Amino acid sequence: MESRHLLMISLGGVIGTGLFLSSGYTIHEAGPIGTILAYGIGAIVVYLVMLCLGELSVAMPETGSFHVYADKYIGPGTGFTVAILYWLTWTVALGSEFTAAGLIMQTWFPKSPTWIWSALFMIVIFVSNALSVKFFAETEFWFSSIKVIAIVLFIILGGLAIFGVIHIKGSTHAPMFNNLFKDGIFPNGFKAVFTTMLTVNFAFSGTELIGVTAGETKNPGKNIPRAIHTTLLRLVIFFIGSIVVMAALIPWQKAGVNQSPFVLVFKSIGLPFAGDLMNFVVLTAILSAANSGLYASTRMLWSLAHEGMIPMSYAKTNSRGVPLIALTLSMLGGILALISSVVAASTVYLILVSISGLAVVIVWMAIALSEINFRKSWLKSGHTADELKFKTLWYPVIPWAAFIMSLLSCVLIVFDPNQRSALFYMIPFVLLCYGVYYGKEYLKSRRLEN
Repeated sequence: MESRHLLMISLGGVIGTGLFLSSGYTIHEAGPIGTILAYGIGAIVVYLVMLCLGELSVAMPETGSFHVYADKYIGPGTGFTVAILYWLTWTVALGSEFTAAGLIMQTWFPKSPTWIWSALFMIVIFVSNALSVKFFAETEFWFSSIKVIAIVLFIILGGLAIFGVIHIKGSTHAPMFNNLFKDGIFPNGFKAVFTTMLTVNFAFSGTELIGVTAGETKNPGKNIPRAIHTTLLRLVIFFIGSIVVMAALIPWQKAGVNQSPFVLVFKSIGLPFAGDLMNFVVLTAILSAANSGLYASTRMLWSLAHEGMIPMSYAKTNSRGVPLIALTLSMLGGILALISSVVAASTVYLILVSISGLAVVIVWMAIALSEINFRKSWLKSGHTADELKFKTLWYPVIPWAAFIMSLLSCVLIVFDPNQRSALFYMIPFVLLCYGVYYGKEYLKSRRLEN
């Protein structure tokens, strides 16, 4: 993969339906300033984690890197658990994304069944990943480009409308930024901001895909740092920039309750075919996330096999370097998640979604702790920090800040009744992963003794 692929893959994993569809609801809950504050803090947390990941992935460019680092610098049980959690995150996401893509196609073809479109997109995404790493990267580059162009266009047109250059339907003067403050800084109280912050980190999940691609990246020492250093800037521009425009042009009480705030803004400035245009953008966002998700989950299985944690057959690659068995298994996992969302939505699927929602934040904690222990090991072996091609600034302040802020995102869910169940499902699942790993190791040692 080249630098442009890496940049777009890291963007593709982050920018999805959370920004295009759910952001208006977030503004409605926390108010304009509260939402901006929450996303600002979330962007800083992600950037701190990415700095930690940068040091690790440049020093040791591994495909499916997180669990390899956790295995080596925290413990093999943690490495196994991190890989399973991350694989589950993207596999569950695959199921929901294929469903969402089918539902969007129904808006254009109302008499067609959803499952036909879902099956069609499954084939497209599977083929994109199966052909070659280069083909996957190129596909993801163009998927992500459409999203980025849509957001940049939204911010530019919205900005012109805020200052009165473009006329807003139903208004006689430039709205400026009155909607941001007219009902107070925190119209629903500060607790609403706190509740929003718990979900913001999940909206930013996907940036860590840079680490998964490290082993298949051309010149990782140069391209990975470049992608990481621009992460915070891109998150601020795309997420916070979009939210400022939405909040300024749409009263927070009406923001995206019934439809995408992007559609509301485009309609208010008279952009033709706003609904169809945004449905197309959201469809590409969904397919982009599915494309990246299948890649990430496949590489996790491949990496687990290479580390000897699952049978080596899963790591077998074809002539184009694609691990087809791992790819097929990950796609089957996505299909099972899709089936459970229909057949057992209130039981099995609810548990899967709850676990996968918190999983990324636990992965971030593992990245931060791995970096802390890696640096200790590096210095203990006689090396100096100056020898590192990419080093986390202000060590150990930044990795510990990343770890603690990610930990708080998990623990503080207890205070939100709507998300509390995620923690209650996650704890026994993590314990089960550790139990499976150490149980397997115990049985292996007994066989060797006999």
